[in-house]
Amino acid sequence: MTLPRHARAVVIGGGIVGCSTAYHLGKLGWKDVVLLERKKLTSGTTFHAAGLVGQLRSSANITRLLTHSVELYERLESETGLSSGFKRTGGLRLACSADRFLELRRNATMANSFGLEVQVMTPREALAMWPAMSVDDVVGAVNLPSDGQANPSDIAMALAKGARTHGVKIVEDCKVTGIDVKDGRVAGVRTAEGTIACEVVVNCAGQWAKEVGRMAGVRVPLQSVQHQYLITEPIAGLPRNLATMRDPDNLIYFKEEVGGLAMGGYEPNPIPWALDGIPEGFHFTLLDSNWDHFEPMMAPAIKRVPALATAGVKQLVNGPESFTPDGNFILGEAPGLAGFFVAAGFNAFGIAGGGGAGKAIAEWVVGGEAPMDLWPVDIRRFGQVHGDDRWVRERTIEAYAKHYTIAWPNEEYMSARGPHRSPLYDRLARAGACFGSKFGWERPNWYGAPGTAPKDKPSFGRANWFDAVAAEHRACREAVALFDQTSFAKAEVTGRDAERALQWIAANDVAKPVGALIYTQLLNAKGGIEADLTFWRRAPDAYYVTTGTAFATRDFDWIRRNIPKGMDAKLREVTTENAVLSLMGLRARDVLASVTNDDVSNASLPYLCGKMLAIAGHRVAALRVTYVGELGYELHMPMAAAGAVYDALKSAGATHGLRDAGYRAIESLRLEKGYRAWGADIGPDFTPLEAGLGFAVKLGTAIPFQGREAIEQQKSGKLTRRLAGFTAAPEVFLHGRETIYRDGVRVGWLASGGHGHTVGRAIGYGYVRNEAGVDNAYLQSGKWELEVARERVPCTLHLKPLFDPTGARIKA
Repeated sequence: MTLPRHARAVVIGGGIVGCSTAYHLGKLGWKDVVLLERKKLTSGTTFHAAGLVGQLRSSANITRLLTHSVELYERLESETGLSSGFKRTGGLRLACSADRFLELRRNATMANSFGLEVQVMTPREALAMWPAMSVDDVVGAVNLPSDGQANPSDIAMALAKGARTHGVKIVEDCKVTGIDVKDGRVAGVRTAEGTIACEVVVNCAGQWAKEVGRMAGVRVPLQSVQHQYLITEPIAGLPRNLATMRDPDNLIYFKEEVGGLAMGGYEPNPIPWALDGIPEGFHFTLLDSNWDHFEPMMAPAIKRVPALATAGVKQLVNGPESFTPDGNFILGEAPGLAGFFVAAGFNAFGIAGGGGAGKAIAEWVVGGEAPMDLWPVDIRRFGQVHGDDRWVRERTIEAYAKHYTIAWPNEEYMSARGPHRSPLYDRLARAGACFGSKFGWERPNWYGAPGTAPKDKPSFGRANWFDAVAAEHRACREAVALFDQTSFAKAEVTGRDAERALQWIAANDVAKPVGALIYTQLLNAKGGIEADLTFWRRAPDAYYVTTGTAFATRDFDWIRRNIPKGMDAKLREVTTENAVLSLMGLRARDVLASVTNDDVSNASLPYLCGKMLAIAGHRVAALRVTYVGELGYELHMPMAAAGAVYDALKSAGATHGLRDAGYRAIESLRLEKGYRAWGADIGPDFTPLEAGLGFAVKLGTAIPFQGREAIEQQKSGKLTRRLAGFTAAPEVFLHGRETIYRDGVRVGWLASGGHGHTVGRAIGYGYVRNEAGVDNAYLQSGKWELEVARERVPCTLHLKPLFDPTGARIKA
């Protein structure tokens, strides 16, 4: 085919994800689309994929994407005339320990929350479903009947045919050599056959996606890893309708394959591949079989399926696949480059995700914004550290090795630690800090008792840090606590039009006097919450922005993209310039007053205001704000000042009961106070009215802002979902995704959960849904229950904060 000279969109990569993206763009009416494949369709990774199709993920929306894949694959043949090879066989997962079975039951509750049919099984019931296995060591099992398996190449070819039917041009044997960029957006794609001018590029290049991203100056943090699975000769008597079966305690999986079995796994010592780049000419190519590396999985596999001991072996497939540092795939428009989208890094579930991911990225391209909250896979979850190949490789290898390990609550990665450290790191380590890692930053999660080596031992119940966090929590409530929050993402918005620009971007009114703090959400056109942050007006033409550690790329990209054209306003990130110490608790003012000669009385420094102070010979910005529900101050200062200021606060605080505290105490404290967490309780799918944040929206003014129309329309009608708080007995442990029941009817699920050490109860927050409307009368009536690990427990619904509902303490 002759290479077109212009296209509306160019899709790079002819695997299942690229074909799905092109197919869905065509279905949405974009006819001027070109798909470029460097060699032949499916010749990269798709041709050797194992083809298991599971749906359940820890995010409802990502689960929806995978469910769309199943629905699409089932109808492809009738639409295109080509079989996808998809069979809805069910997906069986085994447990060989009590902890694993608890995890599976919690996952079964999560599936129930998201509307997936799920069955919890005894070993005998699992054996009846999969008679070829031994269940001597099996404790229990879970089956998702709508899961299945497919032929990856057949699906891709069917999608390609469907794309052509909708007008998409597919060009094979056409290698991309560069991306043209003009004025901050994509302008064209260069190939060995010529250049295509275009408005949109979608990078679906699989293992080559990192290389293609670099052509455009975009970070795509991937690492290729060798992945092996065995294919046997036909096995006599083996049913052809076997469910896919995962045995995660033994790190292995099985599926029926033309009368035999395919068996593979996720070893704890994976082998990265292509450290110096993918070899030229690598297509329809497998790596040499590595029997020595595969052998440790054979013994448990034979124990599980004894027929494997005598089955003939057709092939040991060794095909590299791309994995990411957090085990989630990558979708979305690249920050800083308009029109450049990425759909890659599928961590060995590209077949399961391909149909839904292609639909989502196509809708994102056409609609100009994500079709739903896709934060777990959003490319904006990555930052500077993810551009370091060594860091990405180390973390990705650990993520691969955890593919089948138990997903403990609050579990931390141990590899690739320490690229960003607070200047207080050594002091905090000596104080007994147990550090976690977020966005490359080392952060104190909790502090161990003197003489102990603080180390996480996670649990679905009472973890080993429970008592330590309780003590930090009590110190904040009863005396004063000091939190190192240097990892906060921080920026400055400056310029003659800074106020005008932020009035459009922010839902709250930012036209406040110099010194004022503004808590606000940033909304999309549908009224959904894209960010949740604070602005401090430090000058008439300057605002200081503080947001969560992991949201630096996302939030700052959102602000930059939404500054109206022609306005004199710009954002500059200052995260690594400033340290932050948060002084919180009843005695916080007493401690602060003892280290400065400046007036810090309530009259001089009231709630939601900030001022400059002199502490330990340094200028410090004291911002009167809290995320723990106590009188408190965020102290922002140059990195070089942190040590002296910390030492002064510690010394002065000794007589007031000051205690170092970490992020797990912050979580417990904020749950009691009912403060929302973006990415859990709030996000792009939910509005401030639904989340109980209407007080932070400037509807009482005539000032236009993004999302205003949607919020006004929603306010004039009825709400069909609302965020509510729930408490349960202290022996219940809530981690999120537990199902909410009202009068025995499923009405939602928890978005977050934990334990409140002051109220002495399990606490969770979740949206209650009812198409007929969710008003106070609906919420305050009925019998409420939560499903936890497939068991119903009674709970109490709350509409007000559990602690200090009037806010008297934070304003004292």
